[in-house]
Amino acid sequence: MGGVNRTRTTSGGPAGANLGVVRSHNTALVLGLLRAAGAEGISRLELAERTGLTPQAVSKITARLRESGLAAEAGRRASTGGKPRTVLRLVPEAGHAVGVHLDRDELRVVLVDLDGTVVGERRGELDLGAGAEAVLGAVGDVAEGLVTAVLGRAGGESSAGAGGAPSAGAGGESSARVGGEPPAGAGAGAGAGGEVGARGLPRIPSLLGVGVALPGPLDHARGVLHRVTGFPEWDGFPLRDALAERLGVPVVVDKDTNAAALGLSVAGAEGGAGGSFAYLHLGTGLGAGLVLGGGVHRGARTGAGEFGHQVLQLDGPRCECGNRGCVEVLCLAAVAAGETAEAARVLGVAAGNLVGLLDIDVVLLGGRTVAGAPEAYARGVGEVLDARARREGTAGGPVPVRVAERGERVVAEGAAQLLLAPLFGRADG
Repeated sequence: MGGVNRTRTTSGGPAGANLGVVRSHNTALVLGLLRAAGAEGISRLELAERTGLTPQAVSKITARLRESGLAAEAGRRASTGGKPRTVLRLVPEAGHAVGVHLDRDELRVVLVDLDGTVVGERRGELDLGAGAEAVLGAVGDVAEGLVTAVLGRAGGESSAGAGGAPSAGAGGESSARVGGEPPAGAGAGAGAGGEVGARGLPRIPSLLGVGVALPGPLDHARGVLHRVTGFPEWDGFPLRDALAERLGVPVVVDKDTNAAALGLSVAGAEGGAGGSFAYLHLGTGLGAGLVLGGGVHRGARTGAGEFGHQVLQLDGPRCECGNRGCVEVLCLAAVAAGETAEAARVLGVAAGNLVGLLDIDVVLLGGRTVAGAPEAYARGVGEVLDARARREGTAGGPVPVRVAERGERVVAEGAAQLLLAPLFGRADG
């Protein structure tokens, strides 16, 4: 592992690790177990037993992780025989990822550490139809401001402590606004004192990159947008490559619902260990993220989860997708009319179709609209699924319905996991 750098410590805390050390499947397995063990840590012997690797292989891997700053000793544990075992833990502040939620009218950006803990957050207004230059400029402006506030510039002065906690105000709302012109300073360099290019984020050793989640449909593999519902002008735009060039760091792009489902699965929601769940996101639009067999299901053409455009009423109102009577247009019309119970009923009917098709374990609800009346939506959807289960005599009873944890940040946090999950052996990240 020539060229691996040890973590450098500054007055503001660790400057980060050389994350290039995480480049093999076995290393990712070990790192995943370290994260799962938490602050209590895990011994090398336990790592060998759980991964099936030899103790010698585990020792080499953990030595590299310690040298790179990704792992550290967490004390000693009594042994059943012989000397006490040294236990190791993950160093959360050794790596960070930016998660961006591009909604139709709002931008939310979070910075998370390797544990997935949010250490900073900013929000701003957004017009997704304002054009690529304006939208990219807003993402760059808000992300740069957040990263600089929490981590400092070029791994030097940092406002984060050794534990990765943000400085006062780092999690506040930004004043970024996207209209016909990019916000002032969008795309500008970081200025004196930071090692950056003409554009882009400060080059901080612990920064992995940026995950971006937004309404689909889109091509997750290539990071190219298709005809985003209501915004056909984005069709064919290479968002991943355009943002990577502007920000100067790796970028991953996925649908908002897929990102949320990944984040919930990583955080331990149902489906994380071979189970399945559907995450239904009701905000400015309606979509689904599917976790089947413990992994995010995107489909052969990365188009799975277009839940909002299943037709419920053949002669219903025209949807922006071009069809009539889609669940999205029916549900949003009820929301606009203030008819929460009707919106929940429509959502429940569509959820029942999904449950009947996939036989999933649980339905999780989220999104800005659900957050406004979580109990009403959980109750309304649950009642529809209960009635369906009684009619069909479903074994085991109705599928449970719950409001997803993590609130309105669920998509942004999941976007950050698009970068973090592969480090810990998640192939669906």
